[in-house]
Amino acid sequence: MTASAQRTIPARPGLDLEVREAGTSGSPVLVLHGGPGPLSISPLIDHLAPDHRVLAPTHPGWEGTARPEDLNSVPALAAAYLDLLGHLGLDDVTVIGTSFGGWVATQTVLDDREGRISRLVLMDAIGPVIPGRQITVPAGPPAPAAAGAAPQGGPSAQSMAAMRAYAGPAMADADMLPRLSTVTCPVLVIWGADDTVVTPDFGRAYTAAFPHARFELIPGAGHLPIREEPEAVFAHLDSFLTPRAPATGH
Repeated sequence: MTASAQRTIPARPGLDLEVREAGTSGSPVLVLHGGPGPLSISPLIDHLAPDHRVLAPTHPGWEGTARPEDLNSVPALAAAYLDLLGHLGLDDVTVIGTSFGGWVATQTVLDDREGRISRLVLMDAIGPVIPGRQITVPAGPPAPAAAGAAPQGGPSAQSMAAMRAYAGPAMADADMLPRLSTVTCPVLVIWGADDTVVTPDFGRAYTAAFPHARFELIPGAGHLPIREEPEAVFAHLDSFLTPRAPATGH
């Protein structure tokens, strides 16, 4: 396991983010967790850290962190992460998002006016509206366990409340898919073949909406493929992130 450190970073005046950092060299990677919280992406952080500078913020409202009143939508959260990248002066950033974090990652790329983000990776991401398909939100723990760890890796009651504050009652953005045609960076879409929260049809819809995307289905995995079939996920991820030699000389 790679050593990592937790620190508080002022993304902008009045907004401090709790960020786990790992790795010191290589291109930066911003990893955005889903409903189960920061621990659910630990295998991903550990895998990336030897070759990348990894930043994994805790979404405000998770793990006992405060969620300011103005952080009340996915675009507002995406703006906070763009402020974080700007504060740190990072460019050529890969953004990876799982589940709810994938929706936030997509919005972050859509709103990246300064071109800081060069690649996007989505893993079993919620967000789009697909006719005839619904998101099946996993049940959280009983109310008394709200402040503690959720069983079976599911979201805690506190996390679900924060996610609903960002995502709204529909837990989706009906206008998202048509806007993805403006995304010029390469996109990797990874999906658990047995995901019942957002079925692979959601992943295929995401992939079809981006101009430069590829879809990789992970057999034997559900909604958290980085926990269920990590080696298969890492193989696709490493292939996507490996710099390709330029076609022409310098």
